[in-house]
Amino acid sequence: MGIDKADTGFVLLSSGLVMLMTPGLALFYGGMVRIKNVLSTLLQNFFMLGLMSIIWAVIGYSLAFGEDLGGGLLGGLNHVFLAGVGSELKDGLTIPTNVFMIFQAMFAIITPALFTGAIAERTKFGALMLFGGLWSIVVYSPVAHWVWGPDGWLAGMHALDFAGGTVVHINAAAAAFALVLVIGPRIGHKEEPMPPHSLPLTLLGAGLLWFGWFGFNAGSALAADGIAASAFVSTHLAAAAATFSWIAAEWLRTGKPTTLGAASGCVAGLVAVTPAAGFVTPMGGLAIGLVAGLVCYGAVVIKSRTRFDDSLDVVGIHGVGGFLGALLTGVFATTVVNPNGQNGLLSGNPAQLGVQFVGALVTLAYSFVVSFALAKLVDGLVGLRAPADDEVIGIDYTEHAERGYALY
Repeated sequence: MGIDKADTGFVLLSSGLVMLMTPGLALFYGGMVRIKNVLSTLLQNFFMLGLMSIIWAVIGYSLAFGEDLGGGLLGGLNHVFLAGVGSELKDGLTIPTNVFMIFQAMFAIITPALFTGAIAERTKFGALMLFGGLWSIVVYSPVAHWVWGPDGWLAGMHALDFAGGTVVHINAAAAAFALVLVIGPRIGHKEEPMPPHSLPLTLLGAGLLWFGWFGFNAGSALAADGIAASAFVSTHLAAAAATFSWIAAEWLRTGKPTTLGAASGCVAGLVAVTPAAGFVTPMGGLAIGLVAGLVCYGAVVIKSRTRFDDSLDVVGIHGVGGFLGALLTGVFATTVVNPNGQNGLLSGNPAQLGVQFVGALVTLAYSFVVSFALAKLVDGLVGLRAPADDEVIGIDYTEHAERGYALY
């Protein structure tokens, strides 16, 4: 088996699509904050492209996919500074090693960008980047090794995560929860309205995320084959179904379907199908999307009745959606779609549901505990939260000396 040009081109194209998701996420988040914080929100996401790419090349890739140090817990240092990562064939695949590396880099970039939404409008840029850089080394890379490393301990248990429901979404949401607890709510939370300043921006971001997610999920087949095609179709149907079910629930509850609901619903469906995309039938993907839209909408409604200030609903969409998706993978997975996967509950293997639960729960617990400790450390060293006066004026001006819109 040698390098296949079609597979190589497909994975390179998918890498570009996943890269586009980070600016898409920036727009999705940027539209939801108040006008005085739009640039800081955009920059917190966009800068991850620079910072996380460097960390991934220097050490992150090696910790995630290097030679196992024992117990399936962490990769070694044999690939630091991309040592041994060139155009040679990647073991077990039909693409070069450097193509596999850069595809995985895009996941390492967007994962810490996700949790910035939970603490939007009140965080110091430098402190957040320090936290994100350390987090990518001590949380993201180990979890990626557990699930996707050939010797990872969760991989050895046959925990299924096709494209990152556990590695990306549960992982990021657990960090988001920890950060909110450490930083606290925005000034005026529950006391004054904080509506999105530009829903057109948010809807544009959601559209870019939907588009890029085809690379995220179908590209995770790492070959231009039938599994990639099935993942592509399942991804689209899940997003469509969740958009429908979120809007339906919102319409029934409030009497008004909203643009924000449509944007949130599609992302909820995309999150939930991520672990399942290459293991379930298209109808399985559709079912996952329908359930995800309803459950994530319910989670966001429940959160709105508390004082927990997850600014942009990272926990409700990525945490709840990711955990739900991991469990439903254990329900709908079938080896008819992917012979390298496992059968789920509906295909006669109820034990897979337990395996999925263990993988999701352990990741949630590890990420939360380490993220909380890391947030406390960074907060003690440099302070994560912007000063109160800066928060009131707006982070765009006080942190970056810029304004998002010149209104003359």
